Amino acid sequence: MSLENLERRIQALEDIEEIKRLKHRYCALCDDTYDADALAELFTEDAVWDGKERGRNNGREAIREFFQNAPNRLPFAIHMVMNPIIEVDGDRATGVWYLFQPCTYAEGNQAVWGSARYDEEYVRVDGRWMFQNLTLSSHFWTPFNQGWAEAQFA
Repeated sequence: MSLENLERRIQALEDIEEIKRLKHRYCALCDDTYDADALAELFTEDAVWDGKERGRNNGREAIREFFQNAPNRLPFAIHMVMNPIIEVDGDRATGVWYLFQPCTYAEGNQAVWGSARYDEEYVRVDGRWMFQNLTLSSHFWTPFNQGWAEAQFA
């Protein structure tokens, strides 16, 4: 194996680990009362956060506003993400993650289980990986006491 090939492989591994850290920061900030300013800084200026039925937000400022209101809708959440598939191509990358999330809906103070898939695009800006596009596709959001077999969407 050539030194150039080895350097390229190591760089790809380092990029994947940095993207994982980006996702972990995102989850930690969401779970710590949705720090809207810190969350917005993880996204490029022209990024898209698309939660489908939860709304689409175009641009960093729209994403910031969305997260400013998040604690009013979801005062408690634990984002557990798993099974990442991350592909790096130079300064661009894609990722797929699965989400399992216990949370509380503010309306009715309702305990809920949630599951979804994140499809993401990342770009490296000034040496730092950022979200370019994030799409959340829901599998279920169901009352804790009923489960997803009884009530798939709350």
